[in-house]
Amino acid sequence: MIPKEILKKVKRIEITTRGLVNDVFSGEYHSVFKGRGMDFAEVREYVVGDDIRTIDWNVTARMGHPYVKIFQEERELTVMLMVDVSSSGDFGTYQQMKGEIATEICALLAFSAIKNNDKVGLIIFTDQVEKFVPPRKGRTHVLRVLRELLYHQPRSNRTDIAGALEYLNRVTRRRSVVFLISDFLSEGYEKAMQIANKRHDLVAITITDPRELELPDVGFIELEDAETGEIVLLDTGDPAVRTLFARQADERRQKRQKMFRTMNIDSVDIYTDQPYIEPLYRFFRMRARRFR
Repeated sequence: MIPKEILKKVKRIEITTRGLVNDVFSGEYHSVFKGRGMDFAEVREYVVGDDIRTIDWNVTARMGHPYVKIFQEERELTVMLMVDVSSSGDFGTYQQMKGEIATEICALLAFSAIKNNDKVGLIIFTDQVEKFVPPRKGRTHVLRVLRELLYHQPRSNRTDIAGALEYLNRVTRRRSVVFLISDFLSEGYEKAMQIANKRHDLVAITITDPRELELPDVGFIELEDAETGEIVLLDTGDPAVRTLFARQADERRQKRQKMFRTMNIDSVDIYTDQPYIEPLYRFFRMRARRFR
């Protein structure tokens, strides 16, 4: 039996995101993702003006003159939501935790997908895959996805992005649009992302709290790593400590962004002290311009 407070949260998120989907994101989603996948349909004889890259060399050799492959747009897409629920997501110094924002973003993307008659699947992970919901269509299915996200109690504190991506490649044979939502406070996932991005259309959504980027001047504080439990005592009154903390955070951010650019992985940066709507909308518009 699902607790009433979970059902209330699901309803609130649905109401919040439904208006955004109808008014803002549905058309953008369609122009960006719909029909980006192509299915092979048939071959026909080559005519002047055809793209030579579509020549089917096997048929051409057999028939003795050129034939080209004809493709048609896929009628539906599969959208996979991969959500990092490790303990670092239970952090937020403004109105919402990082994990709460991740759930709302999932709702927005999922309702956009089903409005366009696409399938939605879910992978919830920490340092292990803790829940897999196979892709299906429909509002009822999306509500189940949201309930799973809200109701799920992580079994581990840590993160293994590489393991989650390897699992994705095993269970999802068809090329999908994959939204990987995490704070990316992890290491050793570069190769797995490169492989996943070759098989799928991978989009990285990074959720960050401003206090992970810089420290306020509040004297001595204890910082606890949510995933490892390690506790560090810092004197935030020391400008050198604050400067070092900010520099290390910026270096991690730049390293991550450089990796995404090198691999041609689209990315969106979300911050807990700012509305997530505008960064997502900018991403959709950027993708739309690219595919025009």
